Amino acid sequence: MRSRQELDVRGEVITMRNKRTVALRLTPHALTLMVLVLAVVGCSGSKVTTKSSAELPRYQIRTIALVPFTTLATPQVRDVVDQTFLVPPGARGSDIAIAVPTNTEQALRQTVTVPASAGATVTQLLWSRLRTRQGVTVLAPSEAANALASPVTPQPSAGRSPAVAAAKQLKADASLTGQVSVYQERVGGRFGANPPATVGFEAKVVAADGQVLWEGNYYERQRPMTEDFMGFIQRHGVFVTAEELAIYGVEHMLLEFPFGTVGER
Repeated sequence: MRSRQELDVRGEVITMRNKRTVALRLTPHALTLMVLVLAVVGCSGSKVTTKSSAELPRYQIRTIALVPFTTLATPQVRDVVDQTFLVPPGARGSDIAIAVPTNTEQALRQTVTVPASAGATVTQLLWSRLRTRQGVTVLAPSEAANALASPVTPQPSAGRSPAVAAAKQLKADASLTGQVSVYQERVGGRFGANPPATVGFEAKVVAADGQVLWEGNYYERQRPMTEDFMGFIQRHGVFVTAEELAIYGVEHMLLEFPFGTVGER
């Protein structure tokens, strides 16, 4: 007969072995899940890209004129709406008849233009965040607009951009200028949109002598969770508006802005 102490020790050993076996069985599943999550996150791609010129260290930028952003005038083809549909179980191809309207191609290739207000929206988003920036003075976009409209300001030509003209007229070291290339509002609501919102814009800091010192680009068409896991989670699992996408783009682009530091808003 074995003592009670020996039986207790044997029981603890068996329990430890069982726990180890369960842990070993769970580990591959946990690793697989982690790999899948990382793969999904990696598929989302970079929405904001920035680039600083190699010439930037040669310049001392203390004052920047914020030039109102322009909008792309060329019409764009709108995202194609999903034309798929569900087929009843057991149905055969010969049982299905589809009437195709004559204007299908025109509907699928509907063109849209960037709203004129999109440039003002992005400009205001930038101004609200740059006006309190420390270490650099950013002039209000109204100052640049007035300077460019002034009859004493030389009109921009092939070799003289509005950014250079505004910087020289306002005696600024550089200008921040840009263009909104796409600004499409979602069709639908927060819990379902087809197509979802799409926003894209570029920004440049141009020195008074015409040298491009910094560039930033943002483009995003909001995607479902299966295509952009982290992006969808960041937005609390809902479809956002075009302005909300623009806010995201401005804030993340300014994280790489090499002039001044973030101040209190």
